[in-house]
Amino acid sequence: MNKELEKVYKPLENEDKIYDKWEKSGYFNPDNLNLSEKAENYTIILPPPNITAKLHLGHAAMLAIEDLLVRYKRLRGYRVLWLPGTDHAAIATQNVVEKKIWQEQGKNRHDLGREKFLEEVWSFLEITQTTILQQIKKMGASLDWSRFAFTLDEKRQKAVRVMFKNMYDEGVIYRGERLVNWCPRCHSTLADDEVEYKEEKAKLYWLKYGPFVLATTRPETKLGDTAVAVYPGDDRYSQYVGKELEIEGVLGKFKVKVVADYAVDKNFGSGVIKVTPAHSFIDDEIARRHNLPSKKIIDEDGKMMANCGKYAGLTSKEARTAIVSDMEKIGLIDHIDENYIHNNAHCYRCGSIIEPLPSKQWFIAVDKKLDRLGGKSLKEIAMAAAREKLIEFIPSRFEKRYLDWMENLHDWCISRQIWFGHQIPVWYKNDEVYCGLEKPEDKSWQQDPDTLDTWFSSGMWTFSTLGWPDNFRNGEKIGDLAKFHPTQLLETGYEIITLWVSRMIMMSYFALNEPPFKQVYLHGMVLDKQGKKMSKSKGNGIDPLLMAEKFGADAVRLSLLMGFTPGNDTRFSEEKIEAKRNFINKLWNISRFILDYSKSEVENNLEIKDLEIKTSADKWILLNLFETIKKTEENLENHNFSLAAEELNEFTWSKLADWYLEVAKIEKGKEKILIFILKNLLKLWHPFIPFVTETVWESFNNNLLMVETWPETKKIEEAVLKFKGDDFTKIQDIIIAIRNARSENKIEPAKKLEAVIFGHRDKEFIAKNINIIKGLKTSLSSVTVLEKGEKIEGAIIAISQETEIFLLGAFDKDKELQRLNKEKENLNKLIKLQEEKLNNNEFVKKAPTKIVTTEREKLEKYKIEQAKIKQAISKL
Repeated sequence: MNKELEKVYKPLENEDKIYDKWEKSGYFNPDNLNLSEKAENYTIILPPPNITAKLHLGHAAMLAIEDLLVRYKRLRGYRVLWLPGTDHAAIATQNVVEKKIWQEQGKNRHDLGREKFLEEVWSFLEITQTTILQQIKKMGASLDWSRFAFTLDEKRQKAVRVMFKNMYDEGVIYRGERLVNWCPRCHSTLADDEVEYKEEKAKLYWLKYGPFVLATTRPETKLGDTAVAVYPGDDRYSQYVGKELEIEGVLGKFKVKVVADYAVDKNFGSGVIKVTPAHSFIDDEIARRHNLPSKKIIDEDGKMMANCGKYAGLTSKEARTAIVSDMEKIGLIDHIDENYIHNNAHCYRCGSIIEPLPSKQWFIAVDKKLDRLGGKSLKEIAMAAAREKLIEFIPSRFEKRYLDWMENLHDWCISRQIWFGHQIPVWYKNDEVYCGLEKPEDKSWQQDPDTLDTWFSSGMWTFSTLGWPDNFRNGEKIGDLAKFHPTQLLETGYEIITLWVSRMIMMSYFALNEPPFKQVYLHGMVLDKQGKKMSKSKGNGIDPLLMAEKFGADAVRLSLLMGFTPGNDTRFSEEKIEAKRNFINKLWNISRFILDYSKSEVENNLEIKDLEIKTSADKWILLNLFETIKKTEENLENHNFSLAAEELNEFTWSKLADWYLEVAKIEKGKEKILIFILKNLLKLWHPFIPFVTETVWESFNNNLLMVETWPETKKIEEAVLKFKGDDFTKIQDIIIAIRNARSENKIEPAKKLEAVIFGHRDKEFIAKNINIIKGLKTSLSSVTVLEKGEKIEGAIIAISQETEIFLLGAFDKDKELQRLNKEKENLNKLIKLQEEKLNNNEFVKKAPTKIVTTEREKLEKYKIEQAKIKQAISKL
């Protein structure tokens, strides 16, 4: 034995040392694993956390799930690559640094200029990136750090430029003026899925509008109206359709055309809407269908433009107040609803209200048919991947959400008016436009100042991290790209299906004509114990790093894996982490007991054939180990992580600790079996709680548990089934029946009773196990086992299947009658439920024969017990 385990497990003293040992071993890198050429590959690319972020519970859940999978697959002999990286998070990072500079220097980015500002950003990132990477390591993540990638490093910059040029050359990327989501605060566009909608109370203004009265929340945009729209066939307004009307306004009269369009909601307001094409996506679509002009009246600062007369320079909110006041003066307001509820669009980064504006931007044409995709568009190929099950969503209900989003996807605006990020590889000289991989030598060419949407580079993450485009030559993958792509699984939060998952699928098909991953596993949100979203403002957040310091990283991991199911939000609390810490301490104590008990066998490399299976308890525990290994495999393969942990917990605590270790204290000679069980148990628990399992393992092994081999089930089953002993559960049932009888009769634990047992056909087997019955918390002074006999007067009666147990020395007739009647009532309910189940033809037809047989055996067992209880009651 290398070293004796301390009495108490101290996570903080062990975790950093263990992680350092793993890193130095080099086994996080699949190239260093001792595997055959035929070993299957298993790849997960870590969803890159933002460099400005601090590790939160969402990250911790992601790391726990992914590390569980990669450690499990590594033990199963796969060539496992878990590739790490971070995201430059363009807008988020720029906002953070801008605030920092303003607070420290009283300057904005324009004061510094682009070059100096970007120097400040990179200096900031050196610190923040180091922090987030250290936090990831603290959680035990077995990532291949030798392949670390950053979405804005040189290799990724090259990949982005190549992708942009390829898309540009094929006409997939184009520049055009379109209506975009504009954030006046960030001074940049946002993609549709970066807009957050919040339900808010607003005023609904009913305007007198020529022959109509119509409702709007934005009366200030009347200055940009070019039409009025009604629903086709609406009899109330059909006489106006196609006509041009002169409308009274706050800046004088102006003309609008009346059109009929299905975008109009007949039930909103009066069924008539004003059309402002430059500042509403719906209105813009109406204008395109009816060839209506567009008039821009709000600028990029969110202020009214010069064409707004006396309102020029006012923010849209200020202009609304002024214009409504002027409308009231000239009688253009019919009435105002004060409590109108509607969804308002906000920037997901800074919270500012979004202003739809016409702007010249770069777009990806998602509907353009491409030869490289067999005549399909990016949208079509990405939808086909899900429909044809080339990509599986877990849980499956999210496939519909994905397809619904893709069905309605518009061209993706990829340009952002910020400085930090991948600068668009396009240069201009007068009217000439050049798109290339390198800057033109002629300095008169000016590069487009805009940068790319963060999701452009993140969308390339699965293949750019594996060496694309260098590892893709003449349409063939080589190197890491050939070995590890498509990846096996993307694990992420369900809230970014639209933001990230959809983009990754489109980008991978364009670059490689294959999906980026085979499965998408979506975890839910981590909520507080009241079921509310955690946030700084509410003060209900839980810091996983503080929890790891307090309870250990394993406890945090296990608390995030147990009770969590894919795609569902889960309540979380510090108490839950504490409970998992208590279990880890229990596992530590079990390990200490086994290692102390089995000192003579610790050094031996025991296999199942070396074990001496002597008793029914030995057979029982090894069969349960076999079942637990099988169930753990099955649950992990099917991504039922919580169920796997719960069944492992049941074996560890309820079967091994509560029963077999207690039996081992009495029967002795179980050293080999216990060491065998401990080794296998540590392997099973390792993917969930790697630190404590590795710490125990290294105390009596010279190799790393992380690269051990997963337990084999076949040999265990074969060896155990050779032993022809009786069923240990019969002894357990007798012990439980005695404990229950004592508890129900409120007999003090210290009070010793005598027991007489009528074992019937199990007499000899029960007699062999008298010491176990006496020694396992039954407080018996003596046990006499007979085949059968007459009822013993003045005894408490306990029934276990055919076995009758008489406890002497604490009889109270009234209490005993009450207890027996209660037991009879319970058995009656159980028999009724079993009979209903077995009388259900659907169940009997569809359930496996083994299960139906087991259910019938249960019914017979209940009926035998019922008969004995009735007999016992009649004799009282």
